[in-house]
Amino acid sequence: MTVRTRFAPSPTGLLHVGNARAALFCYLFAKGQGGDFILRMDDTDEARSTPEFAEAIKTDLAWLGLDFDETFKQSERFDKYEAAFADLQARGLVYACYETPDELERKRKRQLARGMPPVYDRAALALSADDIAAFEAEGRTPHYRFKLSGEAIVWDDMVRGSQKIETASLSDPVIRRADGTWLYTLPSVVDDIDAKISHVIRGEDHVTNSGAQIEIIEALGGDVPVFAHFSLMLAADGGALSKRLGSLSLGELRDSGIEPMSLNSLIARLGTADPVEPVQDMPTLIAGFDMTRLGRAPARFDAEDVTRLNARILHDMPYQAAAARLAEMNAPEGAAFWDSVKGNLTLFKDVADILHLIKGPVTPVIEADDADYVSAALAALPQGELTVESWSEWTQRLKESTGRKGRALFMPLRQALTGQAHGPEMQHLLPLIGYDKAVARLQGKTEG
Repeated sequence: MTVRTRFAPSPTGLLHVGNARAALFCYLFAKGQGGDFILRMDDTDEARSTPEFAEAIKTDLAWLGLDFDETFKQSERFDKYEAAFADLQARGLVYACYETPDELERKRKRQLARGMPPVYDRAALALSADDIAAFEAEGRTPHYRFKLSGEAIVWDDMVRGSQKIETASLSDPVIRRADGTWLYTLPSVVDDIDAKISHVIRGEDHVTNSGAQIEIIEALGGDVPVFAHFSLMLAADGGALSKRLGSLSLGELRDSGIEPMSLNSLIARLGTADPVEPVQDMPTLIAGFDMTRLGRAPARFDAEDVTRLNARILHDMPYQAAAARLAEMNAPEGAAFWDSVKGNLTLFKDVADILHLIKGPVTPVIEADDADYVSAALAALPQGELTVESWSEWTQRLKESTGRKGRALFMPLRQALTGQAHGPEMQHLLPLIGYDKAVARLQGKTEG
């Protein structure tokens, strides 16, 4: 069997990290099994779906490194859904209902008041031809439900283990609205059958839906896929993640400078007992992913965790992975610069701040109490081309001549040369600043 998974977003808004987790799980599992990852656009809601959101979804997936093998849109497959609908209806597995939303709500309230489960009573099955004619004379159009068997549906879930849904306790699911538009259930089943989806990996909020979907799959003669329902991911405060929470949208995380592998590394391990570790590339993440390690407790996402992990990703990033981006920033060539600055980075764009320390203009900070010391340092500065050894030679000479040590020895020099009290190690910065700029800054001159 070829493993085939699918990620099926609705292009009605921006993806958030909860969506990214679903897509990542589908991708990691498929690729770990040598299979295919399918992108399906669930755009049956034509009023709210937009091409702009569809393109944003593809952009987000590309940023994450989740390359899909195939893609299609539900809006191009309405004829397939019509055919399946007609087939089920002809066999008495789909029936028309004429209740209005208000009438259904009143029924639910009466059932709850009587201590009964709010399950649809199938009153529509008892309608006579005269009843139907009367409803249609009122201008009512029916919605349609799939008739469940009333039997238990059992499957072995990859995350939740043995699952059992008593369909007798469920309302027959509405599969088509009164205005003729489709709900999620039937199109999703038809698509999964046609696309030969082998594994349906999604959030646990779909567990009950799976019972009904399995019955529809079997009714249409399809192969029931393997299901994996993972726990939902909550925001750090315990609230639900939403595609409308822009602060957690993938676009905003990307624009903030977060590395995609930082987000991937975090959400691949959330909900497992395994430690979160910085992973540099997708093949490594694929090799370490195990669906059976996912637990059933909700996972919590904290954007600060991504930022911390981002720093660790950068600190471990080899020069070859950073070289092209460094060249775009006109950074010095070679691994020496990258290796000297990466330990100070939280975001890659922080490189620009370090380049500013080198290229200037920098306004030296020279405290009055340190003015004489800085003058002495200028006189003792090794002349000519500065190297990584120059800093230690220079400061050792100053230590011997002034008696200063520790912070009193180093900090005035750092502040004069960079205008800051912190940053990359000065032994690496000094040769990049160069002799002429070092002299000017030690003289208190703001220069380029």
